[in-house]
Amino acid sequence: MKLGIHLEANYRYDEPVSFSTHTFRLFPRLSRALQLRSSSFQTNPGATILFQRDLFDSEVAKVFYPEASPELRVSLRLEVEVERRNPFAFLLEERALNLPVEYTAAERVLLAPCLEIDQPCSLPFWTAAHGAPVVNTLVGLNEALHGHIAYERRELGPPRAVEETLQLRSGSCRDFMVVHAAVLRTLGFATRLVSGYVCELESSERRADGALHAWTEVFLPGAGWIGLDPTNGVFCNHNHVATAVGLSPEDIAPLDGRYFSNHHVASTMQARVQIQYQS
Repeated sequence: MKLGIHLEANYRYDEPVSFSTHTFRLFPRLSRALQLRSSSFQTNPGATILFQRDLFDSEVAKVFYPEASPELRVSLRLEVEVERRNPFAFLLEERALNLPVEYTAAERVLLAPCLEIDQPCSLPFWTAAHGAPVVNTLVGLNEALHGHIAYERRELGPPRAVEETLQLRSGSCRDFMVVHAAVLRTLGFATRLVSGYVCELESSERRADGALHAWTEVFLPGAGWIGLDPTNGVFCNHNHVATAVGLSPEDIAPLDGRYFSNHHVASTMQARVQIQYQS
């Protein structure tokens, strides 16, 4: 199946400002099941664009803006080919069938940052039973977050603290992601954060459909990295196009940069993402 992804973003300032180097994490992480057919990335005239791989092997664009400007424009057009896949088409090793998952010593060395717990996290509306099947546990956690936390579309700002999201019982996809990761790591799952695009979901209720999105991945022996989308209460499949992975929200931010001026300058932002199936 072929997807067309078109992103437009425009930051306007009341007067010309200078820009720091900006990092854009908007490009699909390619695999056997996801191939890039064409790509066009444009920003302000005169900018220098350098493509590179980051610490987590995601492709990023580092952009240098030599001139001050009253706006920063970004246009990205992608054509990708994606294989349809069953998100449950994996086999687990015996040590990953039931809680807790057992990682080998070598795995723990490599996965150590993904296992670190800032603060143990439990949910007031869901608990995991020791010895419970791993897949059932992950499905249940997804469904619990989806069912007990209301979705709100919030374009700007960092994720809320876990405690605040649980108190409000509402949040954006990045809030769901942070809570989900905290619970997963508390349960002993090696977990990383993911950002990307989500297109049409086979569901009557769609959250963050056709938009930049955030979710998590857990490492399961025998299966590898498995994507989980708590915002929509599903395991990730071909509708999820990952662009960045990392340990913290800063690692996966679609855009990282700032403007410089000797005083505050008022600004506005408009952004749009369109995702379409193509024949």
